[in-house]
Amino acid sequence: MATLANKTAIVTGASSGIGYEAAKLFASEGANVVVVARREAKLYALVDEILSAGGKAVALVGDVKNEAVAEKGVELAIEHFGGLDIAFNNAGTLGAMGDVAELTAEGWHDTIDTNLTSAFYCAKYQIPALLKRGNASLIFTSSFVGYSIGLPGMAAYAASKAGLVGLARTLAAEYGARGVRVNVLMPGGTDTEMGGAATPTVEARAFVEGIHAMKRLALPVEIAKSALFLASDASSFVTGTTFFVDGGVTITKT
Repeated sequence: MATLANKTAIVTGASSGIGYEAAKLFASEGANVVVVARREAKLYALVDEILSAGGKAVALVGDVKNEAVAEKGVELAIEHFGGLDIAFNNAGTLGAMGDVAELTAEGWHDTIDTNLTSAFYCAKYQIPALLKRGNASLIFTSSFVGYSIGLPGMAAYAASKAGLVGLARTLAAEYGARGVRVNVLMPGGTDTEMGGAATPTVEARAFVEGIHAMKRLALPVEIAKSALFLASDASSFVTGTTFFVDGGVTITKT
């Protein structure tokens, strides 16, 4: 039996990278998926790929900074598939970069809104639906940046990603006894579009690879497989965790 058979999942940030691979993987494991992202062409190409492989998916084109998008995602899950069992709130942005003294308020708020406030919006509408199902899983994608280490020029990103940990731990405490597990996925450096933007030169990429114990970046599908674990019944006694999938970046000094 497929790992996520008869389950329905929302995946945000699904048009590329970790979200794209997770949506495909969840669908291949039997889940009905509602995929959410801003880039319409890429999102519908993903849905076509899932449908062609025999899976079930619907798309929601929208910006996660918009509270109505979070509400609509849950409505689609219920309308098309009867409910919601899994939410993988993965959408994010690298956002405004630079020294704090040089950051604009607009740049700061845009990063916080995309990475953290959107997660609040999603949880606000997803949790009531997840409670109705029980044995449900809510997952956020954070980062080692801002939690394990600090990197210059990434204050807004780090603050937003660290904030997800506090949000998830509170939700885990509030809803654990009511059948909703809440965890934070902690990827290391990953070979995605956003990862490429953070390491625009050969030297920058080599530096980031070098701070990992494994001396490489993750493939997006490697992170997606860990999201699958947190989404599935295999993690039935796991809640409130920061689940590191970081190639050893947290522990290495070499």
